[in-house]
Amino acid sequence: MSRIGMIGGFGPESTLDYYRLLIETHRQKVNDGNNPEIIINSMNMSILMKLMENRDWDQLVKWLIEGIDDLYRGGADFGFISANTPHIVFDRVSERSPIPLISIVDETCRYIKKAGCRRVSLLGTSFTMQSDFYQKACHREGIEAVIPNETEQAYIQNKLMTEIELGMFRDETRRGLLGIIKRMMADDTIEGVILGCTELPLILPESQLGIPFFNTTKIHVESIIAYYRNLKY
Repeated sequence: MSRIGMIGGFGPESTLDYYRLLIETHRQKVNDGNNPEIIINSMNMSILMKLMENRDWDQLVKWLIEGIDDLYRGGADFGFISANTPHIVFDRVSERSPIPLISIVDETCRYIKKAGCRRVSLLGTSFTMQSDFYQKACHREGIEAVIPNETEQAYIQNKLMTEIELGMFRDETRRGLLGIIKRMMADDTIEGVILGCTELPLILPESQLGIPFFNTTKIHVESIIAYYRNLKY
């Protein structure tokens, strides 16, 4: 039986969400009483953040490859990184990976194209919002990704690091995030929102604003299970 390899821990709350969704999605697609075999390498988020803050991309690539090598030695047939931010070096990691990797960014942009949106906002960590890896992937699909202003970016980053990543989902913070989206709907004419941090769907589970919220975790999981089913069957 094929095995799925997950690089997790960025952070633990979204890793739990991934695992739950992988099982649920497989059960929905294949109701045969079996669950997919999943190998999880829960890596240290503080190391990730330190490497990101230092812009030490070479060491970040090396560190992620070491984690993927562990999955490979454990018997994983393919893998994925259960976070958006590390995809800043995804292309370099994918080139060196011993197993195929499924990109959350590429899968999300393809999904948005199918949904018919052409201008979306991108919410995530400051690294994700200020880098261009999402914008480039969206551009390839004919989509424009717009980021919040500097004050809003600082607010999102602070709430992610001090609350949401720690499993705290406060109504006040939810209202603050929705306020940013409303402002971008009015000023930037966005047609949808990329929840470009895998913790954001935990505090913004569904849109109540009349535009789609693109849950990158769920989109990623759908692609992972589709790939798994092709291998398995």
